[in-house]
Amino acid sequence: MQITDTPLRVTLVVGSNRHGRFGPVVADWLLDRMRDRDDLVTEVVDVADTDLPTSLARTPETTAALADISPKLAGADAFVVLTPEYNHSYPAGLKNLIDWHYTEWQAKPVALASYGGISGGLRAVEHLRHVFAELHAVTMRDTVSFDHARGAFDDNGKLLDPSGPDAAAKTMLDQLVWWGTGLREARQKRPYGA
Repeated sequence: MQITDTPLRVTLVVGSNRHGRFGPVVADWLLDRMRDRDDLVTEVVDVADTDLPTSLARTPETTAALADISPKLAGADAFVVLTPEYNHSYPAGLKNLIDWHYTEWQAKPVALASYGGISGGLRAVEHLRHVFAELHAVTMRDTVSFDHARGAFDDNGKLLDPSGPDAAAKTMLDQLVWWGTGLREARQKRPYGA
């Protein structure tokens, strides 16, 4: 099997740990779109399920705290980062997860999905683009965004009108596969920074 025939390993990062968060509903919808594709294999890192250290000092305790998360990020070929918008930006828990890692993001593509009020989380997405550029990651141009997200889904987590979001997700994931496959091949031929 050629490397281009191997499914892309994509880690979905659920970026909110706030009590009563809406993220799992959007994450489940995204995962359904991702799992419908033969060219993706998915894994999830949920900030709410992690106990990230608050100090950036590297100690045996912090290394142990990251033992479950870091391999999931390192083993990914690409990422989908799902973020709400809090105060015109993204949540502190997501920032903490990102900041604890560096090489895990390098030379990999990151698709950004968001939800929120009137802006649909797009201000958080724009902030994340700067952060991932600093980490030598490539963000996808197209996103999936839900303004007034709670009103877009029914009580069972189904979209009331899936046509626009489904099309946006397909475009975003197509871009992620293109970049992810190309960057995976490049990293195997020549490690990044070599």
